[in-house]
Amino acid sequence: MKFKCYFCKQIKKIMIQRIQTIYLALAFIVSGPLSLFFPLWKDVKGIDFHVGQNTVYTLLFGLCAALSIISIFSYKKRQTQFVYNRLNMILNFILLGLFVYQSLNLSGETLVSEKGIGMFLPIVSIILLALANKAIKKDEDLVKSADRIR
Repeated sequence: MKFKCYFCKQIKKIMIQRIQTIYLALAFIVSGPLSLFFPLWKDVKGIDFHVGQNTVYTLLFGLCAALSIISIFSYKKRQTQFVYNRLNMILNFILLGLFVYQSLNLSGETLVSEKGIGMFLPIVSIILLALANKAIKKDEDLVKSADRIR
């Protein structure tokens, strides 16, 4: 008797051999678990500020991670996957804008004393999503060219 679960079937269905799946998995790791460990900045007192201390940042990073996972599982619909990645990029640009606004909000040593590596995670995620979109576009062009031959 074999044990068959829905999650195991879904994992088998994911096309790991596609490079965009790897890029999307890395984007999930960057915007998911890594965002919880790396501090965004240090305040004047030297205390690290993490994502979990602000609800908006937590929600935006969570949405970015969720969109990456949704995009991985929608590998059969390349156009939908492309749109999910674009939405994810927009969310990452919003996060980046919030970080820049927070760091430049007031002049002098007010709230943000030292920037952390967590502020640069959206940039890494945007790069990975752009590479995934490039690979998706390449697959789409390959399928279209094969359809023209028939």
